[in-house]
Amino acid sequence: MTTLKAVRGTRDLLPPETALWNRIETVARSVFARYNFGEIRTPVFEDTALFARGVGEETDIVSKEMYTWEDRARAQSEKPQSLTLRPENTAGVVRAYIEHNLGQTGELQKLYYIGPQFRRERPQKGRYRQFSQIGAEVIGPASAGSESPLRDAEVLEMLATLLDELGITGWTLHINSVGSAADRVRYNETLREALVPLAPKMCVDCQRRAVTNPLRVLDCKVPEDQPIIDTLPRIADSLDEASLAHFAAVTAALDAAGVPYTRNHRLVRGLDYYTRTTFEFTHGGLGAQNALLGGGRYDGLSEAIGGPKAPGIGFAMGEDRLVLTLQALEAAAPPRADAYVAPLGESLNPAALALARELRRAGLTVELGEGGFRLKKSFDAADKTARRIVILGEDELQSGILTVKDFATSTQTKVPRAELAAFLAAPAEGKGHK
Repeated sequence: MTTLKAVRGTRDLLPPETALWNRIETVARSVFARYNFGEIRTPVFEDTALFARGVGEETDIVSKEMYTWEDRARAQSEKPQSLTLRPENTAGVVRAYIEHNLGQTGELQKLYYIGPQFRRERPQKGRYRQFSQIGAEVIGPASAGSESPLRDAEVLEMLATLLDELGITGWTLHINSVGSAADRVRYNETLREALVPLAPKMCVDCQRRAVTNPLRVLDCKVPEDQPIIDTLPRIADSLDEASLAHFAAVTAALDAAGVPYTRNHRLVRGLDYYTRTTFEFTHGGLGAQNALLGGGRYDGLSEAIGGPKAPGIGFAMGEDRLVLTLQALEAAAPPRADAYVAPLGESLNPAALALARELRRAGLTVELGEGGFRLKKSFDAADKTARRIVILGEDELQSGILTVKDFATSTQTKVPRAELAAFLAAPAEGKGHK
């Protein structure tokens, strides 16, 4: 009998890696809450027309990568409905904004999501067919300030804060403007004309994109195509005065907030709904596929899928990429418990459980040993899983003074039981009780 395995392009997440995923999501929720974002949860599948109209029929996502099927009709008189596993979440959030009349509040809607997306891509490191994204959207009527460049700058400043609080250092923020819808159309035509003599010298994908979606040529990663792409016209030369002023206001706000950035003239992003500000955070530790997250402004998306005018800006970050980055920065070190409680004898197992419960209720992560282990085995087990070992023998139980060894400093300390939780929660340096 053939052994069943996870489908190609999917995977199981196991401990201790899941602890890192949970930490990322906890930090994200904390940062979003401070910026007054609320969580939204949309279905994992939607009407296919949502993505065709919102993302764009000529994009690679819609034309090649979506998981789509015909749902059976409920009655013979009905046509089957075409459904698609969501390849991205922005279109679904905007659909929910329209469906639930959120624009009628007259206020900005600041919404975030965490969940799986699905694209039929070639699996590679950090890229899967089922992948999880963390994203956020700011959307609302223009009267609420949704078109303001300050919204763009605030989202970018929030992302800089999020990456810093995750411990991801050395990131680079790339920003650009793709202008208004009219600017984009004008630049597309300029680019299409420029590519007529050049596309035959480029990769197969670029030859196709040169006709269907010229902007995507700028996203090409094929090394041989880069010198050709560098000669193409820049979108900055196709922007009108309003778009130039909007972008200048975004960068001025970032300068005032002290958020560093780099102007990247090739950053246009291939989804049809993007307008004006586009951005991407990258990190050198990810190799050639170095993007941590990306996003931009989408002032016409609501209207494209049948809703009212509702300018917005948002982003999405792949959790797989964040995990890889953090693992590289932390040298893939597994998380360690705060303490390992080691009872010296099986008769002390109940007392050890009581002590472990006490410490866990104080908010500490505790691994519980076994009284049947020899002391050396307890030390070996503790050194693999925890930062410190707490020894619980008869003397410690009677006196209420616990023996704690810190593996990083090799120091051994006597600690009163009433002070044990605070001691274990504190950094290794500067402790008393020696």
